[in-house]
Amino acid sequence: MKVKAYVLIVTVMLLTMSAATKDVRLVEGLSPGDLAPRIESLGNESDFNFQNHSGRYTLVNFWAAYDAESRARNVRFSNEVSKLSSEKITLCSISLDEKESVFQETVKMDKLNETMQFHAEHGKKSALYKKYNLKKGLRNYLINDEGVIIATNVTPNELIDVLKEI
Repeated sequence: MKVKAYVLIVTVMLLTMSAATKDVRLVEGLSPGDLAPRIESLGNESDFNFQNHSGRYTLVNFWAAYDAESRARNVRFSNEVSKLSSEKITLCSISLDEKESVFQETVKMDKLNETMQFHAEHGKKSALYKKYNLKKGLRNYLINDEGVIIATNVTPNELIDVLKEI
């Protein structure tokens, strides 16, 4: 009889605790399912809060002129996103070059749309570099209109496939 009473008490306690966690909120992080960290002040007065509820996805792509792979990927993303509807996706491409002059010349040489290109002052020393933990490599994040990361490190080809599935 005592065992049944304990099981009943534990069951009631678990149900009570689960009912109390109804308002679970997303945690800011860098993995799919996490809320993307807000990007503030890129030197051009731009702030990015990804919770826009517009139905539009945002691809945040980190790159630098000194990293050939990330630079080439940035050009490909710029080309692919420009082919897609602006109602479907926005590109936020952030350069982590130390000098803004290097960033500006690279954007011109690569013939990139300047409205999608941003420069993070101080490069590897920036708060953004630390916030997005980029010491492990320059990467990208696909973020939905609720600010939730849905994919990381997608290639330009994978981006098209992911957007078709959504």
